[in-house]
Amino acid sequence: MGDVNKRDYYEVLGISRNATEGDIKSTYRRLAKKYHPDMNRDNPKEATEKFKEMSEAYEVLVDSNKRAQYDRFGHAGVSDAFGKGGFDWSNFTHFSDIRDIFGGFEDFFETGSIFDMFFGGPRRRQRYGRPHRMSGPDIKIKLKLNLKEIAKGVEKKIKYKRLERCPDCGGKGGTSKETCPVCKGTGEIRQARRSLFGQIVNITSCSRCRGEGSVIKNPCRSCGGDGRVKKTATLTVKIPEGVATGNYIPMRGEGNVGPNEGPSGDLIVLIEEKEDDIFERKGNDLYCRVSISFSKAALGGEVDVPTLEGKVRLKIPSGTQSGKLFRLRGKGMPNLQGYGSGDEYVEIIVWTPTKLSSEEKRLIAELSKYESEPPTPKKGFFSKIFGL
Repeated sequence: MGDVNKRDYYEVLGISRNATEGDIKSTYRRLAKKYHPDMNRDNPKEATEKFKEMSEAYEVLVDSNKRAQYDRFGHAGVSDAFGKGGFDWSNFTHFSDIRDIFGGFEDFFETGSIFDMFFGGPRRRQRYGRPHRMSGPDIKIKLKLNLKEIAKGVEKKIKYKRLERCPDCGGKGGTSKETCPVCKGTGEIRQARRSLFGQIVNITSCSRCRGEGSVIKNPCRSCGGDGRVKKTATLTVKIPEGVATGNYIPMRGEGNVGPNEGPSGDLIVLIEEKEDDIFERKGNDLYCRVSISFSKAALGGEVDVPTLEGKVRLKIPSGTQSGKLFRLRGKGMPNLQGYGSGDEYVEIIVWTPTKLSSEEKRLIAELSKYESEPPTPKKGFFSKIFGL
């Protein structure tokens, strides 16, 4: 059961329920700067609580899966993601966004603020003069799937380009090192400037030596001193049933290898659902249209209806009107969480022939002698608007 006292996440960030991912990120960026404890030294406790509250909202709304659960079930839909004690900083998975927001301002913020909040202790500065083993960049690829593949789950073999450790130099980049001529061995570039808040020192890793303080004197011929070469990788990805556009599957350590013998990043497989010729998907429910003749609509009968598992027979009652919806329980998409399936909705369209034989015209003319007058339609949209 969700906490009834918790504020709505959209209200916390001050955004609409149809806000885009870009809207959410830009809003969080603005609020993070506003409510950072070092910006609110008159009332740091209240600022810290607000910072945590909006970070919890950001954690849920910027993630398409968590956001979908929250939109459907409220706070109860994401309670399992945070455990019994509720959200804490161990549940926050977007520290890189925080670093992007405050990157380059580390000397301005005091020790014991945001970095203590996240990591539970005093911040330890990065010493750029030591080997800086950064993870390699993640790789994002789109994987297009049709409805039948999504409904059953499927394994897909994918090929993609990535940076791998150079086999000739083992990722070292070459032999013999010398002091970096740009940073003079410090591994960092420091730039100071004045602002309304005082002096801000911008410290960045040296782009020449990547923070190591030294450069390769004799670069490897195969990789040019980078320690990495571009290769084609082949992987098999297992897609669970019930995924949708916007879902993603992380393949840990299958991205680009990092510089300076650093670890590999991840491969992020983004799911993209192909448009189907028959079905329209809304959540886990499917919608389709089936045409029937006037005689079948008037007298009733049976009609073949397509489903993801093949055709089924649907009984049409007499007097069925065009636009009537019939529900086939459990014939929709399986739930991604592994329980139950959605339904399939069939809209009946009564088909009016455009070309008639002479015999058909005669029979319809004969029928018209016995037809009842159709009822007067109720007020429609335009009559309500214009008072007609």
